[in-house]
Amino acid sequence: MEGDRTDNALRRIDAALARLESAAKQTPAPASDPSADAELAARHEALRATVARSLARLDLLIDGEQA
Repeated sequence: MEGDRTDNALRRIDAALARLESAAKQTPAPASDPSADAELAARHEALRATVARSLARLDLLIDGEQA
């Protein structure tokens, strides 16, 4: 009984993997747009800077509460 459930689950997993592989082969890779890449890089750097400032402020708050 347990073997049947396991076999059924494995068949379903194999079928799902086959569908994923088929979809991956049919989906073309997006064309790289240099201006979009540059914009994304700039946004990423701005986000990193914002996060760094926020973490620094949190560090100050934590240090102030521990003093």
